[in-house]
Amino acid sequence: MENRCSFWLPKKKRFCANFRINDSVFCGNHNTRSDAEWVPCPIDPSHSVLSENLEGHMKRCPLLKQAQSLSSQPFYQKGINGGKDDEDEGDEKGAAAPTLASLENTTSAMKRNAVYSMTVPEFSILISKIQSIHSSIRNDIRDSYRVPEACDIWIKREVDRKLPFQEKHVVQQASILGNLEEFGVLEKSSGDEQMEQRDSDRSSGDDNVVPAVVEFGAGRGYLTQMLADCYGIKRVFLVERKSYKLKADRTLRQKESLILERLRIDIEDLNLKAVESLQGVPYLAIGKHLCGPATDLSLRCCLAEESNQDDAVQCRSGHYLRGLAIATCCHHLCQWKHYINKKYLMNLGITKDDFHAITWFTSWAVDADHGSDLSDVAGCRLHLQSFEKKECVEDVGGVAEIVHNMKAMERAVVGFMCKEIIDMGRLMWVKEHGLETQLVKYVPPTISPENHLLIAKHANHL
Repeated sequence: MENRCSFWLPKKKRFCANFRINDSVFCGNHNTRSDAEWVPCPIDPSHSVLSENLEGHMKRCPLLKQAQSLSSQPFYQKGINGGKDDEDEGDEKGAAAPTLASLENTTSAMKRNAVYSMTVPEFSILISKIQSIHSSIRNDIRDSYRVPEACDIWIKREVDRKLPFQEKHVVQQASILGNLEEFGVLEKSSGDEQMEQRDSDRSSGDDNVVPAVVEFGAGRGYLTQMLADCYGIKRVFLVERKSYKLKADRTLRQKESLILERLRIDIEDLNLKAVESLQGVPYLAIGKHLCGPATDLSLRCCLAEESNQDDAVQCRSGHYLRGLAIATCCHHLCQWKHYINKKYLMNLGITKDDFHAITWFTSWAVDADHGSDLSDVAGCRLHLQSFEKKECVEDVGGVAEIVHNMKAMERAVVGFMCKEIIDMGRLMWVKEHGLETQLVKYVPPTISPENHLLIAKHANHL
C-alpha cells in the first residue's frame, strides 16, 4: 500500500488504489497539475496533455484513427451547422470577420460575472424586458402530456428484452411520440393488422407511410427503440458523437426488417444531405433532451438553406424532412454563435450581452422544488417588480446581493420565462421555413423540469 496513491475518496471511504507516479504521493489522475504545462489535445479537447509530450501524443491519441476516418466521410463538413457570431446583425457593424475571442464559447462563469457587473437599474430593466416578452408568448405554449395507446407495451413493461427501464424516461419518450401522433406526424398504431399493413406498404415501395428516423444526440438510442417497437419504423439513423455501452443498437439490429446506421459525428459537422443512404428518403427528425446549442445545430442541419432552387422546392414539398420533435434541454449552455434565430431576439431588443444573461438565468429554473405550482407567474411578477424597485433605490450590495436575496421560487420563475423565450425563437425560425409548429410542455415539471417539446410538420407531408 505504500506505493499506492494517497488521495482519499470520500464516497468510497478509502484511498485511491492507483500507483503513485515519480516522486509524487499521488497517481496521475490526482497529482496536482500546473496550468502552464498542460494543453488541450487538438484531436479531442476533452482531455489534456503535457505541452512537452504533445507532439508524441498527437501520433498515438486513441481518437486519432476515428478522427482520420471521420474526415474522409462525405457527410463530414467541419462547422457546417455551427452558425456565425455576427449573422443577422445587419450591415451597421460592417462585414469585418469576427475575432477569435468572439468565436470562443462563453462559459457560465463568464455569464455570471457579466450579470454581476451590471448596475442595479440595468438588471431591473433586463428583468422587466424578460417579463414583458414572456407575457406576449406564454399563451402560445400549452401543456400536452400524451401517452399513446401504441406505447402500452413499454408502459406496461411488456417488451421482451433486456433494456434498462426507468419510468421517468419511458413516460417522457411516450409523450414525445404521443404528441407527434396527435399532431399528425405519426400514424396511429394498434393491433397486428395495422403492423402487417405497414409491412405490406413498405414492401410495395410506399415510403409515404413510414418515413425513416434520424435521432440527433441519440445516446443509447432508447427513444428510437420505442419508436421502432410501437410504430413500425423500418430505417433508422442514430447521430451521436460519443460512444456508449448498453446501446439499443443490438436489439434494433435483431429486427429483420429494420435498417440501422449509427453516425458517430458532432451534429455541428454533419451534412445530412451527403448521407448517401438517406438521399431521397423522407425522414422524421427527433431528439430527446438536446443539450444547449445541440438543438440549434440539429435544426440548422435539417432546415438550412438549400444549395439550389430545385432542392428548395423538394424540401418545401416535404419530400425529405416530414416532421420533427425535439425536446430542448440545458439552455444555460446556449451560445450566441450557434443560436438559430438571432434576428428574432434583436427585434425584441435582446442584445448579445442580454442573451448571455438570459441563458445564465435559465439555470435558475432548477433551483426550486418542482412539486410546487409555478403557474402563478403574474403573482411572482408583482413581487419581483416591487423587490427591484426597492433595491434600485437603495442600491446596496449590487446585483450579486439582489440575486442572493431572491427566493428560489422567484429565480425559478425567471428561469422558466427565459427558457420559453429561447425556445419560442426556435419555433419562429422553423415556422419561417414553411412548417406548421407547436411548442408544448410534454410532461409535468414533477417528471422533468426540462419539459419543452418543439414539434413541426410540413403541411403537405401526408
